[in-house]
Amino acid sequence: MNGILRFFAILCVAVGLANCDTPPVNRTTTQPLQTVNQVDLERYTGVWFEIARYENSFERDCVAVTATYSKNSDDSIKVVNRCRHQTLVGEEKISEGRASVVDMQSNARLSVSFFWPFSGDYWVIGLAEDYSWALVGEPTGRYLWILSRTSHLTDETKAHLIAKLIAQGYNTKALHWTLQP
Repeated sequence: MNGILRFFAILCVAVGLANCDTPPVNRTTTQPLQTVNQVDLERYTGVWFEIARYENSFERDCVAVTATYSKNSDDSIKVVNRCRHQTLVGEEKISEGRASVVDMQSNARLSVSFFWPFSGDYWVIGLAEDYSWALVGEPTGRYLWILSRTSHLTDETKAHLIAKLIAQGYNTKALHWTLQP
């Protein structure tokens, strides 16, 4: 039995399962992460520019990052992430995935997979009324994104979003600001 428990613990670390009892990373609180009350998926689809993120292995050396969401016929969401390698004219990298709504009441909690059987949480934790910006995180605090419908935000909007993230306990000093054209 001890071997099975050890395997599960290793699996939790390797896959980053949200249900594992690990303290939040890059968050100063153990309070549960709060999502927005409602996401209209039709309005959420389209192109989003990555304004900032927590560094992660799958976006290493990425600039000019965008995510494009569109509805599939089975009500899942097609995800197409694009970035340029190191410079705005660097080689384009594209990855395609699929998102499924986990919380049908709010549509704010999704599960995204870029290769089966692995998936990750994608929680909308902040959203402008006009869908001009979004804050996306997940329960462990390892991942965080500031997204916008435009490639740049005003300093005032950035300050507003930073304040929202701090209120949720995020370490905003760990954000990497994405170079955009």
